Amino acid sequence: MDRPHYKFWPQRLPRSITVPATSLWHNLKTNAERYPGKAAMVFFGSEISYREFAAQTERLAGTLHALGVKRGDRVVLDMQNCPQLVIAHFAILRANAVVVPVNPMNRAEELKHYILDPDAKVAITTGDLAPELAKASNALDPKDRLAHMIVTQFTDTFDAGVTGDEAPPPAWRDWLLTRHPLPELLDGATMSWTDAMNAGHPPPEHVVGANDMALLPYTSGTTGLPKGCIHNHSSLNHNAFASQIWGLGSSEAVVLAVVPMFHITGVVSMMHTTVLIGGTLIIMPRWDRDVAGRLISRRKVTSWTNIPTMVIDLMASPNFANYDLSSLSYIGGGGAAMPQAVAQRLLEQFGLKYQEGYGLTETSAPSHANPFENPKQQCLGIPYMSTDSRVVDPDTLQEMPIGESGEIITHGPEVFVGYWKRPDATAAAFVEFEGKRFFRTGDMGRMDEDGYFFMTDRLKRMINASGFKVWPAEVELLMFKNPAIQEACVIATKDAYRGESVKAVVVLRPTHKDTTEQQIIDWCRENMAVYKIPRAVQFVDALPKSGSGKVMWRLLQEAESKSD
Repeated sequence: MDRPHYKFWPQRLPRSITVPATSLWHNLKTNAERYPGKAAMVFFGSEISYREFAAQTERLAGTLHALGVKRGDRVVLDMQNCPQLVIAHFAILRANAVVVPVNPMNRAEELKHYILDPDAKVAITTGDLAPELAKASNALDPKDRLAHMIVTQFTDTFDAGVTGDEAPPPAWRDWLLTRHPLPELLDGATMSWTDAMNAGHPPPEHVVGANDMALLPYTSGTTGLPKGCIHNHSSLNHNAFASQIWGLGSSEAVVLAVVPMFHITGVVSMMHTTVLIGGTLIIMPRWDRDVAGRLISRRKVTSWTNIPTMVIDLMASPNFANYDLSSLSYIGGGGAAMPQAVAQRLLEQFGLKYQEGYGLTETSAPSHANPFENPKQQCLGIPYMSTDSRVVDPDTLQEMPIGESGEIITHGPEVFVGYWKRPDATAAAFVEFEGKRFFRTGDMGRMDEDGYFFMTDRLKRMINASGFKVWPAEVELLMFKNPAIQEACVIATKDAYRGESVKAVVVLRPTHKDTTEQQIIDWCRENMAVYKIPRAVQFVDALPKSGSGKVMWRLLQEAESKSD
């Protein structure tokens, strides 16, 4: 039976695609032959061609092989965005091994898990992060420690003397230009990036394909230590090829690479898709609105995958009018809904339709996307190519009627194999539905009559106020329409009468710093149902965000729970 969204399926697109039998490394190898002199990456004005990119990958893969990395071994990759991250990522794949991407904000106590759980013996990192990674390894039992660490400095791939629009901002210069000494690794050895590149070891024969493991990203979930998600080359390749077809991607794409490439969106939708099509990555190591504005203008960026908060921040820059966004043909992202008022401004001012999508670490990033021809705002989109998604009752697993909220479940070739070393969690994460294996996302959503999906909220993130269910994401989207509010996060606060009430943690716009709590509450009273109105408003200078830019609502909720 045809799903409702096929009425809006772009005629130019196939409904499903065949996943290549080749590995992800093959995509780089092919484009190094097709476009040898073309810029694959740009970092503070320094360009790396596809020929040089592939050559460095081969050299590093040879060193990894010489250090004992074998087929299927897991290698930790702990870096901010930089060319070395991309080269190391593909070198690990070229060596027939598995990338374990790690959030560079993690500290030693957290990093222990990313060494122990995947049984990693080799790590690649930057000089600023190496001491913390060494500290984590040194604190483990000798049998569990890293045996080798390859350490790069940011200036290994750009000119420290660069000036002009593409130079690092003054606040970044100490961080980027400092060359750190190699830390001591107990029972192991550290090696500089330069030595690893010049070691002269030949890479092994490349023998992995679609059904070999390629990536082991970790996802936190609601309880316990983070779980590794087993992704084969096939699941990542599916979404890279689907992204190319969906977005009409070509080798002329110029991509602003600011979404972290330890995060599944940065890895698949940005890095692997760009390398697949032979495009150019304009790499930013972290977010800065004015650096982004200058790079979009100077490098004529055509594609920008982002978190909506980045767009909000860029448009709030006092220098925003000086930036030229006319080269952009695609702007979109996920992680949070784009406020309607901001999306409307993008459309009216630049003719850009913000393309929202939805996916998880377990689904290789997008499992849903808005078609360019018929996008809807504040919408997850329709199921991606080769994908079947449903909305079911989380308790009975019966499909919900159109318009009613339930848990989103997803089936498709982009879905992960299971959780590393966690057969119990894997079994709980999947359900058989209409004869197929569906992944339980844990996200609550609804489907409209056109087959488009909308988020109502995380399964565990709901406020029960006197029996009324309040979905925080809905309240946040409404509050974004208040001209005084730059950002808002809605959490639950205990209420002796109602059980729970709504609390809003708010960042005010610089132009509205005199706004009062009562003014926000009064505005909400005029703009939403009475049970959704925040009973308390807390003003803060900034909301806590993860390394990928998502608002960490759980931290705010936990702090509120402790104070009650």
